[in-house]
Amino acid sequence: MAFTKKTVRDIDVDGKRVLVRVDFNVPIADGVVGDTTRISAALPTIKYLVEHNARVILMSHLGRPTGDGPQPELSLAPVAKKLAEMSGLDVQFVDDTYGDKATAAVNALQPGHVLVLENVRFDKREKKNDPEIAKKLASYGDVFVLDAFGTAHRAQGSVVGPAAYIPAVAGFLLEKEVDTLTGIFADPARPFVAIVGGSKVSSKIGVLDHLIDSADTLIIGGGMAYTFFLAKGYTVGTSLQEPDWVDRAKEMMEKAEKKGVKLLLPIDNIVADHFGEDATGETVDSDKIPADRMGMDIGPKTEALYAEAIAGAKTVFWNGPMGVFEMDQFAHGTKAVAEAVADNAGCTSIIGGGDSVAAVNKFGLADKMSWISTGGGASMELVEGKALPGVEALLDA
Repeated sequence: MAFTKKTVRDIDVDGKRVLVRVDFNVPIADGVVGDTTRISAALPTIKYLVEHNARVILMSHLGRPTGDGPQPELSLAPVAKKLAEMSGLDVQFVDDTYGDKATAAVNALQPGHVLVLENVRFDKREKKNDPEIAKKLASYGDVFVLDAFGTAHRAQGSVVGPAAYIPAVAGFLLEKEVDTLTGIFADPARPFVAIVGGSKVSSKIGVLDHLIDSADTLIIGGGMAYTFFLAKGYTVGTSLQEPDWVDRAKEMMEKAEKKGVKLLLPIDNIVADHFGEDATGETVDSDKIPADRMGMDIGPKTEALYAEAIAGAKTVFWNGPMGVFEMDQFAHGTKAVAEAVADNAGCTSIIGGGDSVAAVNKFGLADKMSWISTGGGASMELVEGKALPGVEALLDA
């Protein structure tokens, strides 16, 4: 499906001030950037603008500031430094976003140079899309570029605000994300296998519904599986469960059956007596979970079942882990699924943001995937068929 909005290719940026919303919400420990995936993802747009003689002003959020002013541990200064290292570009940083210091830094910026503004969320008006914030940010640029797919589902000041005052277009990352995620549903190579994990049915109900409409096989894992077990009449012990969503889970199983979609649930599970790093797991069948045990991961029979389904796929979409993969003893199921996707070299594999990306990176399999989305919530909303406010605000092609 072709992207329907204008991109940086469609505008003249020579000598112009180009305000770019990127997603530099990256892990930082002791002032050092950990995972650089999101910085790398922004480089094609930044380099294109620099090569076309633009004055590039970058803005992003980082973490979850209170919104009551600067918080040094959430400053974008280390990110600006890492960007300069990775890109070889002239990158400056200003420890201000909406004040005179930021204005002066923008005015002094030369063509072909890059300026990183301080964390946009140090002011609580950003999240509210306050018109004053939007106007101030727009005043820095002649053109606005949205390249932060990870925040495109948020109607916030730095995401949609400037588009009300200056011409707004998409960056290359945003274009590729939207094209890729909408394209697999428009016309996927079949068989199309969708894998959905994570903790709650309630948070992914729209995604599950949409996938039943488009996938040939839907694989369920993670905490949400136990609500489906309740719908099948199983007992789930102390496992994560949503009793209010049992009827809805039942409806989805019936819908899948009517449509001829294979809905695969775990047939065995790794259970433990408590949730903790020191917990010891044991394998039980899905209909035999003891009353005093909680499900922590899929079991070996399930791993084999899921791997077989994935091996025959031509398109794979994956969002959400199979278990508590952050704890090594309960990461085996998620790793097995990641390896099965990586081993199917003939398929187009889309990793739909969030914990799935963390898992693929943890197991060193990122380079074996066709596309790794940088947006968790945004990718899920797009998969549900929802419009993203950030994309809607851009100029039509």
